[in-house]
Amino acid sequence: MQNQLYFRVFAMLLVYGVLKYMGGLSGTLLLYPVTMLVTFLHEFGHAMGAILTGGRVEGLQVNSDGSGYTTTLGGSPGIVLIGGYLGSAILGNLLFRIGARHHKLAQSTLLVMAAFMGLAGVVWFESFESTGILWAFAISLVLIALKTNFDQDVLMFLGLTAVLYIIQDFNVGPSSDLAMYEKAVGLFPAKVWMYIWLGLAGLLFYWNLKGVFNTSRLA
Repeated sequence: MQNQLYFRVFAMLLVYGVLKYMGGLSGTLLLYPVTMLVTFLHEFGHAMGAILTGGRVEGLQVNSDGSGYTTTLGGSPGIVLIGGYLGSAILGNLLFRIGARHHKLAQSTLLVMAAFMGLAGVVWFESFESTGILWAFAISLVLIALKTNFDQDVLMFLGLTAVLYIIQDFNVGPSSDLAMYEKAVGLFPAKVWMYIWLGLAGLLFYWNLKGVFNTSRLA
């Protein structure tokens, strides 16, 4: 069983690497769901940062080009800002871990994620484009969960590739967040915070992989 897990992770890394670096336009299109997921996780991380620190979310936008934004009111600016990058890294690692080690939770996890996406598109409505993207993704997850036997593999692949995407995107995706974080928190310039965030995301991924492969039995 452990050897099978190693093979599945290796196969997913190989597929991601081929699509990302050698797939050209076709690879970009095939990885488009991962791009959308990462954007959602990033914006959802901002939203959770606001809610958990006493603020509220005014709107959440996911654009078809992979960009997005979240409008919040109140809460801790530092937590809200760091929630986008590190929050999405935490959620991506969680999805991967559930898919890899907790197959009994895989289906319900996909359904819960679909529910959050669907609700975000309505409760934090910003545009019909954003809501349409979120609902299309949510419906796809529901169909995978209820109509196929690939829920565990899909969850693993989405979680794993999302984490890799987040780590690789450290110098691009959170640049605006880093600039605002420097103003809100201070202590270090944005460039230093960038590497601190990257280091934390890398350590989290390492810890997660170590836990996944060191677990003696599947749940």
